[in-house]
Amino acid sequence: MNFVRIKDVNKYEGQEIKIKGWVYNKRSSGKLHFLQIRDGSAEIQAVAFKGDLPDEIFNLTDKITQETSVEIQGIVNKHERSKIGYEIALKDIKIIGESCDYPISPKEHGVDFLMQNRHLWLRAPRQRAILKIRHAIITSIRKFFDEEGFVLIDAPIFTPSACEGTTNLFETEYFDTKAYLTQSGQLYMEAAAMAFGKVYCFGPTFRAEKSKTRRHLTEFWMVEPEVAFNDIYDNMDLAENFLVYIVNYVLQNCKEELDLLERDISKLEKIKKPFARITYDEAIEILHKKGNETPWGEDFGGDEETLISEEFETPVMIYKYPAEVKAFYMKQDPDNKKLAMCVDVIAPEGYGEIIGGGQREENMNILLSKIKKHNLPEEAFDWYLDLRKYGSVPHSGFGLGIERTVAWICGLHHVRETIPFPRLMDRIRP
Repeated sequence: MNFVRIKDVNKYEGQEIKIKGWVYNKRSSGKLHFLQIRDGSAEIQAVAFKGDLPDEIFNLTDKITQETSVEIQGIVNKHERSKIGYEIALKDIKIIGESCDYPISPKEHGVDFLMQNRHLWLRAPRQRAILKIRHAIITSIRKFFDEEGFVLIDAPIFTPSACEGTTNLFETEYFDTKAYLTQSGQLYMEAAAMAFGKVYCFGPTFRAEKSKTRRHLTEFWMVEPEVAFNDIYDNMDLAENFLVYIVNYVLQNCKEELDLLERDISKLEKIKKPFARITYDEAIEILHKKGNETPWGEDFGGDEETLISEEFETPVMIYKYPAEVKAFYMKQDPDNKKLAMCVDVIAPEGYGEIIGGGQREENMNILLSKIKKHNLPEEAFDWYLDLRKYGSVPHSGFGLGIERTVAWICGLHHVRETIPFPRLMDRIRP
């Protein structure tokens, strides 16, 4: 008799099957014991009836502890009230690995305790739902770029220089020199875009920010497309299409998980084109009307982003920030040198920036002057300057943070639940 994954039991109604999994809960009612079994693909209830089983088997089902791994044999029967629509009438059960004093019981636990036991907390239904949605988001990202003709290019983790600034780098020894954990793969994608036209990278990035907000991790995953010959407006169109695609994919494929999280999907169903597009100047006006006195020229933080997002039901694109608050590689607005041709996409419901990007400076002399102005080592960017020396073209791209996107789509308060093993300022275990 072959083993069957729980998600496939509908193919075996009335038949006897075997499954392997973990007992995540159980209850008893006289001569009936109900075991809730999961195997990673789905969950199902196994019913042990005293009248159908030898005493030693029935008694064993009463003694089995939470998270014990088991092998179960039984008959698949219809069960309308079950999520999967079926249950198993137990015929036999064998213990594979006993679980003793499992620390995460069904009662409430504090966040610090759960984070210390993250390796076990992953087994909880809520955490599995979140990570399944994360998986769906990543799947949708790859599908979108495949359908749009992009080429995946892997960027290095070790880099010789900063991309986003020199104050939040993780430095490490690299033989007889220094290296840094990557903040972004963008500079490498610019090189790849000159070879393939439309590219993206997808991987972990690192920021040594001493921040304990609900939106920050020291290690997070980012997807970064870059497109040759695209200007900032093409870039905004791409970002808009991208986000709509992701949300629609999750709505179509993760209904059960969204229900478990009690996510109000009516808010996600409003994520359609076109998104609002406002300039930095218009954003400043919104803030001032709301009593926030952020002066012109300052970048926006979480509070400002939340206030702005309250005005919109879909993501809002804020573009043309002051050049002084943006990275050296951002192209200046030809009509106003004080502005950068950049864009941030702010998620609704107070989830903050989920996309940051813009048009890159394609002029070699201007880029070189910016590197000098920012006191960056010119020798570290000699290869980057080559891209402007040999067939430079206008180009643009952006980065989307996976964890903030997961938090927004799932309706989570903190990004620590959006990644299997979060790295925070005060946490590097497990």
